[in-house]
Amino acid sequence: MSGPSHPGPAGPPGGAPLLELRDLHVQFRNRNGTVARAVDGVDLTLAQGEVLALVGESGCGKTTLARTIVGLERPASGEVRHRDAPLRYDRRSQKAYRREVQMVFQDPSGALNPRHSIYEAVAEGLRIHGLADGEDAKVAEALARAGLRPPERFFTRYPYEVSGGQRQRVVIAGAMVLQPSLLVADEPVSSLDASVRGEILALMQKLVQETGVTILVVTHDLGLAWNIADRIAVMYLGRIVEIGTTEEVLGAPQHPYTRALLSVVPETRQLEPQILVGEAPDPTRIPPGCRFHRRCPLFASGEAERLGIAARCEGEDPALPAGGHVAACHAVPDREGAPA
Repeated sequence: MSGPSHPGPAGPPGGAPLLELRDLHVQFRNRNGTVARAVDGVDLTLAQGEVLALVGESGCGKTTLARTIVGLERPASGEVRHRDAPLRYDRRSQKAYRREVQMVFQDPSGALNPRHSIYEAVAEGLRIHGLADGEDAKVAEALARAGLRPPERFFTRYPYEVSGGQRQRVVIAGAMVLQPSLLVADEPVSSLDASVRGEILALMQKLVQETGVTILVVTHDLGLAWNIADRIAVMYLGRIVEIGTTEEVLGAPQHPYTRALLSVVPETRQLEPQILVGEAPDPTRIPPGCRFHRRCPLFASGEAERLGIAARCEGEDPALPAGGHVAACHAVPDREGAPA
């Protein structure tokens, strides 16, 4: 594997980050009265101009977290802060926030109105936010920056008249025309042919270099994360269980869940394949203790018992320490070298 091809910060610099999540909880009540803890206590910061990949299995809460960041879901508790100000949910505040924070969805076909031309799709945000002055030039610049050149050739086309990769470029152009500070991309290439995935990733890297936009990429694909991200946050059952620079997390994973995910990536040869037992637990019935222990290879193999941490794994939910490359796992040595 080769690392990210663009320079970027290893982590949030000193001072206020662009985005900060403080003990964020998002819950959904089911028809039977049970409560699903989709996001269950997340602290996270993003710096201006960095690319952070949020990775994990389906159902781990990463898409809910992304939707909460852009204001589409409201937290049960905790706080989203942008430029050191709390996210507010009144209509006026949300409109101003949506200009700064844009989302790119997984399926570009579903994100585009088939009755709207490509020009109208990109111009829509400008009109909503009262920025239609010089609209033609702004739309043309956004399309060109997204790699659709000459842009005028696409003005009168409709989504069904262009390829899937071009449709995703239109969606990205529609987001970037507002000059946002943060782009949240939910599985941005998973619905595309393998031949164009690299092109879209290269486009996103170019946008960071040219505009300084911050990007949060939601993905289940650690290979994609390696190729685009400065940092990686690994999520399991509503919580971040490991975070660090891309080189740290993928080169020396600390959490057994991260190691299991990484062991099945074709490019990695240093890890033995690890098959996780069972499915991820239901977020309405999060296990006591470490939420991963019932699927953990260390626990199942008796290694946790040998380390003297099995009782803690069953009874104590490990916290994610503050710092650079950290993991929420009782088996990870603390600063003094003992299991946490």
